[in-house]
Amino acid sequence: MTTALDTAFLARLDALLGPGGLMQGEALAGTDPGYHPDNLAAGVQASPRSIEEAAAVLALCHEAGVSVVPHGGRTGLVGGGASRPGQIVLSTRRLDRIVEIDTAARLAVVEAGVNLQRLQEAAAEHGLTPGIDLAARGSATIGGMIATNAGGIEAFRRGTMRHRVLGLEFLRADGAVVSDLVRVLKNNTGYDLKDLIAGSEGTLGIVTRAVIRLERLVPPAATALVACASAEAALTVAGRLRDRFPGRLRALEIMWHAYAETVAQEHGLALSGFGLDPAPVYLLTEAEQDPDIDIAAAMEAEIGALWQEGAVTGAALAQNERQRELFWRIRDDSDAIGRACPDAKTFDISVPLSALPGYVARIRSDLAAAFSPAMRVYVFGHLADGNLHVMVGDRPDGSGPRIEAILYDGLAEAGGSFSAEHGIGLEKQDAFRRYGDPARRAAMAAVKAALDPKGILNPGKILS
Repeated sequence: MTTALDTAFLARLDALLGPGGLMQGEALAGTDPGYHPDNLAAGVQASPRSIEEAAAVLALCHEAGVSVVPHGGRTGLVGGGASRPGQIVLSTRRLDRIVEIDTAARLAVVEAGVNLQRLQEAAAEHGLTPGIDLAARGSATIGGMIATNAGGIEAFRRGTMRHRVLGLEFLRADGAVVSDLVRVLKNNTGYDLKDLIAGSEGTLGIVTRAVIRLERLVPPAATALVACASAEAALTVAGRLRDRFPGRLRALEIMWHAYAETVAQEHGLALSGFGLDPAPVYLLTEAEQDPDIDIAAAMEAEIGALWQEGAVTGAALAQNERQRELFWRIRDDSDAIGRACPDAKTFDISVPLSALPGYVARIRSDLAAAFSPAMRVYVFGHLADGNLHVMVGDRPDGSGPRIEAILYDGLAEAGGSFSAEHGIGLEKQDAFRRYGDPARRAAMAAVKAALDPKGILNPGKILS
């Protein structure tokens, strides 16, 4: 690989992209790097206007041996978009066309740079939804979400991004366009390359277009913030609500007390203002309309029965859209934890539901014993699929490996994962080496070598 980009290469790149397509040095200074400070460290960003331009850029880089780091909305949390001098960033910001929404087939054809919120809004005009949602909807792009196999709020009923993709188009390392934009569910024509690209973090190919499955959009009918007596009680509540509202439950989000209270306070809110006394755990649940029953009344009755049984200690049902938005703000704004605890680091794990209460109790106890009882630990996540986000603050210098060991040891043996939806990137490579199966890593390395023999696609990510 080259260690510096010469002027001749940059001139060819500039000529390929045309006005506004190439940004360098000071021109990038005002660009938000996103969640990782080194995302724009390459100092060179190429923004093609078309798939043909993107293919030409990649072909040029392949010829010159220049590494390419693909960027979408720069919302990744594990350094998957970090770059360095001698590389270029390939941004999909101008590949932002919604090509088609097919209402009969319930699908959308979009370019990689379309962000999730735009797709949601465009689909909503036809009474449809992409069936996936996450807090970064306003910036996370479809291409980036495919590359990281994003999960989010609705994964427990509609799958992760991998399950939302019917067809895919991507660029090989040499710039060749691999187009498999099928628009049907049944397609047994050899290896499923879209499933290989999904979750590959741009190390095997760069997504350019996708065919996304759409679902019927059903407005929410009831949103409740529920205080639970314990994590075990929260599982009971979640199970009952899933049984009571099959196919209608849109969200089952869990927040331990420290997280919910801190985010609420950062927004000038108080949980007591919703009529909730302090509780160990809170659930945010939302159910969609049903023409056959009054969902709000049914949810109130079900939660009331759970209160009588002792699993629920209090609940607030949103009385209007404003209150619903406040409930969701408490769940979604994890950045508020960073404002209250600036050194908080997020860990993204999955735990089988039966092991979840014991896991959270253990890590909190072990962190307190290893460091300090006053160490701040914030836990929240997607309860129905066991995906937890653990934010650890007040971290002493050099404590990273010890914290990881406390959080990750035993997860694989229990059937869980040390990376639920954020990927590997740079930051979880040590964990991948320690906890990942060596034979699986070797198989992945073989695939990487076959598809990217020069190693120019997002080098150093996943497999260092």
